[in-house]
Amino acid sequence: MNHYAKSIRPFIGAKDFETSRSFYRDLGFEETTLGTNMSVFKSGVMAFYLQDAYVKDWVDNTMIFMEVNDVNQFYEALSALRLPDQYEGVKISPVRKEDWGSECFLHDPSGILWHFGTFS
Repeated sequence: MNHYAKSIRPFIGAKDFETSRSFYRDLGFEETTLGTNMSVFKSGVMAFYLQDAYVKDWVDNTMIFMEVNDVNQFYEALSALRLPDQYEGVKISPVRKEDWGSECFLHDPSGILWHFGTFS
């Protein structure tokens, strides 16, 4: 089966929609509002939907992997943003090496776990 896909856009929830909107803008994503309870955030050709919806079990189990060109450089830039100082619950974990490549982690204000990585 050929998908001929142009993009994949996950939907993620937010414990506090306005806080999460601000967080993702500060993280460098470009926001387009789609109404009072949903926005799309883009980085180049990649995007995700943020919705004003919070289901604890769903959000607590959401993980997103974003491949970056250089995870070490990305981690330095991410750390320089000082997001944990600005947003409650935000955590950044340093780069760790795995057999498949390297990654660092970021928990957003709602608890969603982002993996930023580079494959070997």
